[in-house]
Amino acid sequence: MIEKLLRGNLSFRHEYVAGARQFLERLASEGQSPGALFIGCSDSRVVPELLTSSSPGELFVVRNVANIVPPADERRSMGDDSVGAAIEYAIGVLGVEHVVVCGHYGCGGVRAVVEHHVPPDSPRLAEWLTHAAPGAMRAAVAGGERVLDKAVEENVEEQIANLASYPMVRERLERGALQLHGWVYDLKSGHLVVWDALADAFLPADGMTANGSAG
Repeated sequence: MIEKLLRGNLSFRHEYVAGARQFLERLASEGQSPGALFIGCSDSRVVPELLTSSSPGELFVVRNVANIVPPADERRSMGDDSVGAAIEYAIGVLGVEHVVVCGHYGCGGVRAVVEHHVPPDSPRLAEWLTHAAPGAMRAAVAGGERVLDKAVEENVEEQIANLASYPMVRERLERGALQLHGWVYDLKSGHLVVWDALADAFLPADGMTANGSAG
């Protein structure tokens, strides 16, 4: 596997870098100025730049199991400030004006919460997934069809709410300098559904604009 990755880098240099050298040199010398912070799942099938056709420098990306944003007042109890640090850096230093939380249908982390099945030898994973529990369990209690899909959607809404617990996020939301967006990606079709606050529902992304924000 490692040899395959190293060969991949060689192909990348020959096929991409050689034709984009001036662009990459400009990125390296001028620094980054991404337009959005993208918080997604670590799932290997969900590649933010690929599913949004974004170039290097356009997205500041955070990926973790189940696209979780721990509430601001709980970060230190989790022993992991990485998500909070990325939020503060992206918004406070890089000045991004959009934050996207993107879940995906078929998320294993959300499924583990709904089905109460986290491996017993994974205590850190179990603790981490407590942040997905409120939204996922709302869907489980409601029942009906598409319980797991609904749990994924509810989890995205939960993480959007957690984002607003960060003072920097809240302050910029209040003065209209930041927009929050909730998305869910369909692995099979490549389609996105986007949270629409007015409709109180996830709607197909086709035809929607940046105004379809969660915050």
